[in-house]
Amino acid sequence: MTLSSAAHAVPDLRDYAFDWALVDVETSGLTPRQHRVLSIAVVTIGPDGEQTGEFSTLLNPGCDPGPVHVHGLTAERLRGAPTFEQVVGRVGALLEGRVMVAHNAQFDYDFLAHEFARAGSHLPVARRLCTLALNRRVDPPTSDMRLGTLAAHYGVPQTQAHDALDDTRVLAGILRASLREAARLDLALPLVACPPRQDPRFAPKPPKTPCAFRNPGRWAPGGPLVQGMKISITGDTATSRAELVTRSVAAGLNVMGSVSRHTSALVTNDSGSGSAKARRAAAEGVPIIDEPTFLTLLGEVRPGTPHERPSAATPPHTPHSEPPAAPPATPPMPAPPTAATPAAPATVPPTAPGEPAPPTPAAPVPAARRPVPPVDGRPLAGRRVLVLGGVHRDAAAARARVVELGGSAAVNLSASVTDVVLLPGGETDRRMRRIAALELPTHDAPWLDAPTAALTPRAGEWGAAPQVLPRGGVTDLPGSGLPSADASAAGASAAGAAGTAAPGSGASAADAAGTGAPSANAPVTGATGRWDVTASWAQQTHCEIDLVAFAVDEDGQVSCDEDFVFYGAPESPNGAVRLLGDGPTEQTVAVDLAALPPATRKVVVAAAIDGAASFGDVGAVQITTAPGVGAAALTQATLDAATTERTMLLAEIYRRGPVWRFRAVGQGYDHGLDDLARGYGVDIAD
Repeated sequence: MTLSSAAHAVPDLRDYAFDWALVDVETSGLTPRQHRVLSIAVVTIGPDGEQTGEFSTLLNPGCDPGPVHVHGLTAERLRGAPTFEQVVGRVGALLEGRVMVAHNAQFDYDFLAHEFARAGSHLPVARRLCTLALNRRVDPPTSDMRLGTLAAHYGVPQTQAHDALDDTRVLAGILRASLREAARLDLALPLVACPPRQDPRFAPKPPKTPCAFRNPGRWAPGGPLVQGMKISITGDTATSRAELVTRSVAAGLNVMGSVSRHTSALVTNDSGSGSAKARRAAAEGVPIIDEPTFLTLLGEVRPGTPHERPSAATPPHTPHSEPPAAPPATPPMPAPPTAATPAAPATVPPTAPGEPAPPTPAAPVPAARRPVPPVDGRPLAGRRVLVLGGVHRDAAAARARVVELGGSAAVNLSASVTDVVLLPGGETDRRMRRIAALELPTHDAPWLDAPTAALTPRAGEWGAAPQVLPRGGVTDLPGSGLPSADASAAGASAAGAAGTAAPGSGASAADAAGTGAPSANAPVTGATGRWDVTASWAQQTHCEIDLVAFAVDEDGQVSCDEDFVFYGAPESPNGAVRLLGDGPTEQTVAVDLAALPPATRKVVVAAAIDGAASFGDVGAVQITTAPGVGAAALTQATLDAATTERTMLLAEIYRRGPVWRFRAVGQGYDHGLDDLARGYGVDIAD
């Protein structure tokens, strides 16, 4: 097996020449901290493309093997196999000094990291490459990005799915072809440094018990406490802090680590202490309770209103002629107040923090991808346009115009780009040499006034296009049993437009990633499963961007600090929200709707820039939403920030009655991640 044995001519791959270790694992489940590896295969390949080694084995996990119907590994088959501890040295030797490669690589990496830790060893992987992320960069004409789909597209034979060794051999063929396509498009490889970095300001804390009751509001002096009230404590107390917290939680109160305008009361013996909590309470007018009074009130806490888990049933979609219901208001602006800088012109501006959201027009009808003729009459329907050059305002306006004309605005060059618009200075972009070699049509800015987009024979058959959302655009996440005829009402159905999977119990490394991840071959079951929100930006970006998520309640506040998911704590306590590092310019927030606590009404996805750079240095950010690993995107939005923002709200998945909805936000702020997190109630060290 060699990387250069394909039938077509191979471009110069010297920039892609590494020592590779291709890995596939089959597991007893989807959660690395709970489940075990049942089989592993490692194939090593040198920089010249020649295979240098191979190892595969079944493993005895010492536990239930899980979904046998998926991987076929029964307890009887695994009996007598070595334990991971017995092969850790051999596996480590194959991984050492090589770039680890896998399809959905974070899944394999996380499982191996846990297995190595259980064996008392360190996983010797410094970098990894995900072929799923690589193919998202390439964007080949396939219906989705699953291993089997890509194998068929690249002509790689697959004889036994969910067999670790066969999957690894298939992976080698996909890697070979993907590298060739990356070289043809002159794309950088999405190599990820391992392990992820840590920041002491956001150090994870022991998880707290979620409060089962809704916040009834502020405490009235002289009145009782009510279950669900948000209580914060500051300063010295005669009773130990641990005991106060324990008794408060037992009484049904929600003990918070910070103070916001939603805090019901602050418990302190010195309201003038000058602590951050005391200062914020004074600024927000939060009532103060001294310790003796609080202890007395704890004995007579009134019953509260429990959180209700929404019904799994989804009502029929609104007809396409009617606008969807307005989404909830954008979350409150973090304190101290900072003026938000409007993002680039768009169809629907985002709501100012703390203000009601305006009605949102109906989402556009999904347009089929090239070369299908425009189905909605707009001249750029089915086209994907890359804008190069120009000052930020002009480039943002051009991308907005592309969407207005029915097309989608690309952030990076890929195989799906059909047209290039050159603004002043665009001709000097380093990608122009490759664009010319690919014979892509290029246009000056006036082309967007009256574009002509003749279909080209070179455009192969792509799958159904994602629904293109403008800034502020909203769509329902498809529910179970949604008729395909209703797909245009508020977003194409997952079965029709995305052609993708909903959560299943499969545990293939190439098909699933993390808690609640879907099997890549499972049928769609609706919006009660996993949804991936992926953000990507220009591959030439030099500053570091972090994707984060906040799982918030009806007040727009986290129930506990662990509901803040970021690079230092990439998973919520029950795994319902996870951060996946797909590449240096691409990250994903995976949300398992079925696993979200009843108190969670919304998951906010945001981005923050580390250091002095701003989003004006980055340009547009592309957001896609897909129902699981490797699935075709249901929605896509290209968001342009203004010039000074350091943090930006990208998207929301929120609950409106029994329906989960997705909203493309695109609202930037000048403050940093610490202030953004404090605004959602996260206790961040000063």
